[in-house]
Amino acid sequence: MITKDYIIEITTQLYLKNGVKAVTIADITKELSTSKRTIYNHFIDKTDLMQACIERYLAGIRSNNDEIINNCSSAIEAMGIIQQQILKRADYSNAHFYKDILKYFPSVLKESYEKNSEFAFRELLYLARWGVKEGLFRKDLDPEVTMATVQTLLKLCNNTKIFPSAQFSKARLTEGIMVVYLRGLCTEKGLLEVEKQKHLYLT
Repeated sequence: MITKDYIIEITTQLYLKNGVKAVTIADITKELSTSKRTIYNHFIDKTDLMQACIERYLAGIRSNNDEIINNCSSAIEAMGIIQQQILKRADYSNAHFYKDILKYFPSVLKESYEKNSEFAFRELLYLARWGVKEGLFRKDLDPEVTMATVQTLLKLCNNTKIFPSAQFSKARLTEGIMVVYLRGLCTEKGLLEVEKQKHLYLT
């Protein structure tokens, strides 16, 4: 029996690979080897299914970030690994994934995206305060301003209109933008930790 969770899992994979507009209910049923009736037993329509996929996808990101933070020995290490994950998701996701949702189903993404952005900001605030407590970041930094800037810089690193991927590699952008900014936040102890964890930001 095909479960609701399995439908969400497979559909999300199709959306990430091909973009949302290109994937039809017929494509989903073919991939699942099932009927449209099975899909509509669990979801009202394609929009309802898409909402479930986005919520599951973003929940997975939040869970993964929590696990990273819990397993890391420093805020700088955690930030490096989280950045790796962001860049990997950008690489394996079809460029039309978010564009299609924003263009054709803006209301579907808005609530989930806002919720995820708030969560990401709270995580970054935690990392900033953790870094200060560890003595890695300067005590005089403003955590909210600092981490809002980090969010903006991460988006900038993924902006292929400003930085065409053929000309600017992810490693080059990260070293030229993120690592430079991160060094500016650090104490002497923090600078040593950045050098120790620098490989995380450049892979």
